[in-house]
This record gives sequence, structure tokens and C-alpha cells, in this order.
Amino acid sequence: MTDAQATHIRDRLTAALSGKTGPSSDFDLDPNPPMLDGELRPAGVLAGFDARDGKLILTKRSSSLRHHPGQISLPGGRVDPGDADVTAAALREAHEEISLPSDQVEVLGQLPAHHTVTGFAMTPVIALIHGPFTPIPEPGEVEEVFTVPFAHITDLASFRIERRQWRGTWRSYYVAPWGPYYIWGATARVLHALARRMAE
Repeated sequence: MTDAQATHIRDRLTAALSGKTGPSSDFDLDPNPPMLDGELRPAGVLAGFDARDGKLILTKRSSSLRHHPGQISLPGGRVDPGDADVTAAALREAHEEISLPSDQVEVLGQLPAHHTVTGFAMTPVIALIHGPFTPIPEPGEVEEVFTVPFAHITDLASFRIERRQWRGTWRSYYVAPWGPYYIWGATARVLHALARRMAE
């Protein structure tokens, strides 16, 4: 990739961050979304794009995990007491989950928080990753680390809506499959929000 192409990726991400879309939720495609009980817990996830080619880093969660086993996700997690904010949480979790050094990450900004069915206000932190990086999955948490091309994940045409029954009712959600990876749920929803901002 040329310097001009890399600059184009940065410019597109920066422009998308100035968009007007508001918060999203796991239920915003449903006509009668349920009320989420209790206060939402803050969390940060890292949408890290390779500064050289724009590929987005995603993880496949371990099949042994209690929550969301085997699902595709962005590196990240809840804000711990020692974290300054959601960005710090996203960077810490990315280092713990895939050994991404924080000094290779250039944070560009944040998308509005996504409200999950599990009670989190999950803030996507948009960033560029500089220099070569060999991910090391955290045993027990991450089964696999892979990348998705910039052109796929930022194109609205890559997304479609599917639905399934959940707790006795039909639930609709976005999916953006890539090869053998079924990207769906909260991860697909926040990436769809980013793609929508790019299309504006």
C-alpha cells in the first residue's frame, strides 16, 4: 500500500468519527425492544486498523468461555478500577488478549457507546496500528486472531440483517460474514455504524 492509500484510510476514519449517528443497542432493529434492567457498566473495545493496509483486527473468543463462546469480537472488555477511561480499558484488554503494545496504537477517537443485552455500555475506540505486529492470543480467552479487509468492513453492502428466536421472541441483528468467520451481534452492529458514517 502506498503512502497515499494509507493517508486515505486515516482520512476516511477521521471523517467518519465526525458523523452524527447516536448510540446503538443490541435491540435497535427490533420494533419492541426490551428494557435493560439496572445501570449499564462501561466497557471499551478497540477497532484497530493496520495503518499500512487498513485491515481490521478481530478475535474469535475461546469456545470454553462462559459468555459468548466462539463468537467474533473486537479486543476489549469492561472498565476496571485502575483504568482511567474506556480508551485505557480497550488498550489494556487488547494488550492482555492479543499482546498488542499500546505504544503502537494511535487513537483517532470514539463512536457512541453500544448498549449490550449483557448490560454494558460498550464504547468502540477507533485507532490505527503502526508497525509490524504479531498477535499472541491469550490462552483461555482468545482462540484465534484474524484480520478483515478495510473495503469489506467499511462497505454497507457487506452487511445484512438476519434474525433468530431469543427468549421466546424474534430478535433481528446485523451480520457481515467474511470467509469462515460469522461476524454478527454487537460487533457487527458497531462496525455497521462506522460503515454508515463513511457512507454519509
